[in-house]
Amino acid sequence: MILLPETDIPHFPPTELADADGLVAFGGKLSTDWLLSAYIQGIFPWFNQGDPILWWSPDPRMVLFPHHLKIAKSMRPYFNQKKFRTTTNTSFEQVLRACSQTKRRGQKGTWITESMVEAYLKMHLSGWAHSVEVWNPNGNLVGGLYGLVIGKVFFGESMFSREKNASKFGFISWIQLLTAHGIKLIDCQIYSEHLQSLGAMEISREEFKSYLKEWTATTERLKLV
Repeated sequence: MILLPETDIPHFPPTELADADGLVAFGGKLSTDWLLSAYIQGIFPWFNQGDPILWWSPDPRMVLFPHHLKIAKSMRPYFNQKKFRTTTNTSFEQVLRACSQTKRRGQKGTWITESMVEAYLKMHLSGWAHSVEVWNPNGNLVGGLYGLVIGKVFFGESMFSREKNASKFGFISWIQLLTAHGIKLIDCQIYSEHLQSLGAMEISREEFKSYLKEWTATTERLKLV
């Protein structure tokens, strides 16, 4: 495994050097420059509290092309009856911390450490990271998700749900909004049945990187109206 120096200038090894699980390297920094460089190359950080920063590029990669989005019949009443209300970028830190507190099958703790929270808050303040908030009729935050938008790609990081289908409602609403803004690809990172049910699929790392090369070649940041 390759140790990365803690320099201000990010430098990652080729993703082809990743091990069978997709681990590329460890070390480096969680600065905005390092994170942007990582995502553009198809790499993301994922590590537990007390571990060094671990950088991953799995093969295959789970992605969703917006035009493949599936909306199950069971979700239609939620939209027709407006059972939830969604907002964007109104409570980024709340969503981030709610995601970190959500218990997940097969995970003992959270990978959204305090250092990750600080890093993504900076990304949000600089216009790269975005959140979707899902509210019930009582005004309670019951679901949400967050991630980065670089060029025409949304890099999803995490989601949470406190009421049935709240996160799914937020995800579908967000994809529809992103589609209206010309987003071409949603990075879902790794396989899950939940994501597959929404239309996500696995593609090779090389195919994923070819899309990144084409669709992240811009420094313009998403402006939501």
